[in-house]
Amino acid sequence: MSTDSMDGGEANARPKIEVTEDAAEQALSLLEGEDLDVTEAGLRLFVQQGGCAGLSYGMRFDDEPDEDDTIYEHHDLRVFVDPASLKYIEGSVLDYEDGLQAEGFHVDNPNVVSECGCGESFRT
Repeated sequence: MSTDSMDGGEANARPKIEVTEDAAEQALSLLEGEDLDVTEAGLRLFVQQGGCAGLSYGMRFDDEPDEDDTIYEHHDLRVFVDPASLKYIEGSVLDYEDGLQAEGFHVDNPNVVSECGCGESFRT
């Protein structure tokens, strides 16, 4: 299990995933609403097969990381990423949008070469 934080550490030696302050605040609020311990639990960000472009993002809360997860910590939020997903989402930024047209978490992924028309799936 490897870890990363905004303060540096191993960050330069391995893939990065960033989390905006808005996304972290929203996720922490949801974690606390589920009565999860925010010092151990976190948001799992993963990639799964599906959608018209082939891959889609998934997110869920986990009580603790798996042994082979990479753990990122941004704005007090722990984010768990499994090794298979990491190769598709390295360099991504997790944000939270709150607007008239869309509300929710959004992954800005520099590895995407095409997306489906609805924006729910992608290809790298």
